[in-house]
Amino acid sequence: MQYLSDKSLKKDNNMKNIKVTIDKKEVEVKQGTTILDAAKSVGITIPTLCYLHLKDFNITNRPAGCRICVVEVEGRRNLAPACATECTEGMVINTHNIRVLNARKTVLELILSDHPTDCLICAKSGNCELQTLAHEFGIREIEYQGEQSTYKKDMSPSIIRDVDKCIMCRRCEMMCNEIQTVGALSAVNRGFTSVVAPAFEQDLSCSPCTYCGQCVAVCPTGALTEVDHTNQIIRLLADPTKTVVVQTAPAVRAALGEEFGLKPGTSVTGKMVSALRELGFDYVFDTDFAADLTIMEEGSELLDRIARYLKGDTTVKLPILTSCCPGWVNFFEHQFPDMLDVPSTARSPQQMFGSIAKTYFADKLKIKRQDMVVVSIMPCLAKKFERSREEFSTDGNPDVDFSLSTRELAQLIKQANINFNALPESDYDAPLGESTGAAVIFGASGGVIEAATRTAYEIFTGKTLEKVDFTELRGLESIREATVDFNGTPIKIGIAHGLGNARKLLERVRAGNSGFHAIEIMACPGGCIGGGGQPLHHGDSSILFARQKALYDEDKSKAIRKSHENPYIQKLYKEFLGAPLSEKSHHLLHTHYFDKKKVIEIDE
Repeated sequence: MQYLSDKSLKKDNNMKNIKVTIDKKEVEVKQGTTILDAAKSVGITIPTLCYLHLKDFNITNRPAGCRICVVEVEGRRNLAPACATECTEGMVINTHNIRVLNARKTVLELILSDHPTDCLICAKSGNCELQTLAHEFGIREIEYQGEQSTYKKDMSPSIIRDVDKCIMCRRCEMMCNEIQTVGALSAVNRGFTSVVAPAFEQDLSCSPCTYCGQCVAVCPTGALTEVDHTNQIIRLLADPTKTVVVQTAPAVRAALGEEFGLKPGTSVTGKMVSALRELGFDYVFDTDFAADLTIMEEGSELLDRIARYLKGDTTVKLPILTSCCPGWVNFFEHQFPDMLDVPSTARSPQQMFGSIAKTYFADKLKIKRQDMVVVSIMPCLAKKFERSREEFSTDGNPDVDFSLSTRELAQLIKQANINFNALPESDYDAPLGESTGAAVIFGASGGVIEAATRTAYEIFTGKTLEKVDFTELRGLESIREATVDFNGTPIKIGIAHGLGNARKLLERVRAGNSGFHAIEIMACPGGCIGGGGQPLHHGDSSILFARQKALYDEDKSKAIRKSHENPYIQKLYKEFLGAPLSEKSHHLLHTHYFDKKKVIEIDE
């Protein structure tokens, strides 16, 4: 098993080209190019299953384990896996003769012989790479009968592991270990009993899993899927005793359209609101409202720490770390429990919204919090876990009852037979649907800290910020650094997306040599736009850039682009919260963190 960095695959520019023949076509490629890539360069498709190339993450999964991609190399006795075999000068390759086709079909039948046949009710049915290959190869019966491996099903709050459907492609292992550096999954056992699982075949809840969902995003079968609550929500929407409200995260609007054939980066905010009303939600709100609220609390916390630091308070914890991303919160609770006092205590926008909805808004409607159901639509699977955390409930009633992924919302819309593309544009309901441009950019890496900077600058300096676009904070580079001038006071900012990159920054903070005042971290590559619950992108940065652009375009179109200028946020503080960081704000909008290593040890 090997994971290859693109750096190890790139050859010197001066390295010579070589010529090979693929299916009677002469092809000239760089020395070191694999047969798979050489074939692809001339439009020849070779089927793959375990192979996954995430070019923009500089890593390639090449276990050469499934053998679906085998080809015939003249002069070689055995068939060669195209994904892991480099071309050599004069090589003659056959990708689809009878020998090759027969071998691939046999391999596929052997894989299927140890795979459940419940495709009709499988969560990945219609979007399963193994199912697609079985259809393409015309397999209608399994010739090889024998014992099937069976494992217990692992049900976590966010992710379901149905290991009977695992084909040992080990894509999830690559994502978990190489990109996210979480280390929750690895191959255990040997031979027929081998499986990808947490250590000692424990459940995910007994592992350092962050529930970021990136493993789900790359799984080719139904071995890893998100926990689905759509049936419960359908029943609640039909219950006349319940008031069901829904909130939608900023990144959802930039990706949902892809599930309905629209090109990446098509913003579908208005159609999404109409669809949610068609589904029967009583109120359709925007998580962006809570994002503005987050800036008021998190920004005030940042300014408080900086002010005390500038006065010489050596006990101040800097840099402050953003706390909007639950996957990132899970990561530092597991991996950096010695730094629990460094991140902001502000809750995520999802949880702030739920808290305000079931207090302030429920009071306005004169209903009990138990009679209100809060549903969130999120690009993230960690949000499913976050909503289940005990500290985010009152007398056992959670602030957020259910969280659906972008993919699940799309499926619910299709299930309801709603013609999404024909829907008219609609506006969110007030007051929890009104937001600023600063809030919508929360969905992109760098957006949270840019939104905070817009407000923090004006409060810190007492001056109007004329240029609100901090382009130096934008982009998709894995780790970014920038210094923002607060009228003579330089504020150094760090940004990282992807937990592997977060680890690098945190090691600097732990060593005391980061030099940052504030750091934004998002668990998923690209931020929420690349979340584990979004339509699949497989590391294609063009899709992530398109989604990012959609959010910044919506920001530009907003009449108000600074969170503290949102009149509904101002009214909320005046009528209900008092002021940022007030006692009531701390109770409803802030949280505390736990040493998850100790929790796991106790559970075990």
